Amino acid sequence: MNFSDFDALSFDCYGTLIDWESGIAAVLRTWAGAHGLRMTDEQLLAAYGTHEARAEVEHPGDLYPRILARTMRGLGAELGVPVSDEEAERLAVSVPDWPAFPDSAAALERLARRYKLIILSNVDRASFAGSNKRLGVTFTSILTAEDIGSYKPSPRNFEALVREAGRLGVADGKLLHVAQSLFHDHVPAKAAGLPTVWINRRHGNPSGGATPDPSADVTPDWTFTSMEAFADAVDADPLFEGTPS
Repeated sequence: MNFSDFDALSFDCYGTLIDWESGIAAVLRTWAGAHGLRMTDEQLLAAYGTHEARAEVEHPGDLYPRILARTMRGLGAELGVPVSDEEAERLAVSVPDWPAFPDSAAALERLARRYKLIILSNVDRASFAGSNKRLGVTFTSILTAEDIGSYKPSPRNFEALVREAGRLGVADGKLLHVAQSLFHDHVPAKAAGLPTVWINRRHGNPSGGATPDPSADVTPDWTFTSMEAFADAVDADPLFEGTPS
């Protein structure tokens, strides 16, 4: 396969384009400090990830802010630390404050010259709208958990993605999925027959952070440590004719 073989890219957003771990850790760190809880950001994120994945399975119809609030309360219960309504709500409304990775906007701008860009995200429409302002591009299509009624890694989300690609006129085999999370994205994307690009944002860090371990072995078709490196590789594909439009 070559990058010129594809007409569209679908993206996970949080962890791939938006630095969700920095955003989450900022809220958890403040909460932990207020209650005298001595845990590193990595420890907090790992515990958080387990509870978020559980909440998404048990409450697939909840909007993402409610998933965040449930996760915060579940984390507090596990650690024996109280979580007030105000503290849970602070995390629930924090998504628009989460920063974009420094290379995301420029890389997306370059990729948009060659491909249709689709978002497949585990958030709600309102939360994503805040993040989209940080990314600076107009996506061809946006699919959220709110639209689909379930959260990745549910196969339903990738079935919805394939249907949306077909609606956009993207032929079979012409969609490439780009994501950081092996758990949320690469395992189910591969099961749906999609080739994938792994943006390994946590390269050099042995822990999984807020992302649970994948449920099965999976091998992405390409691996890069940044969106910038991926965009560079696309631009270098010798089979693209001429310069980007």
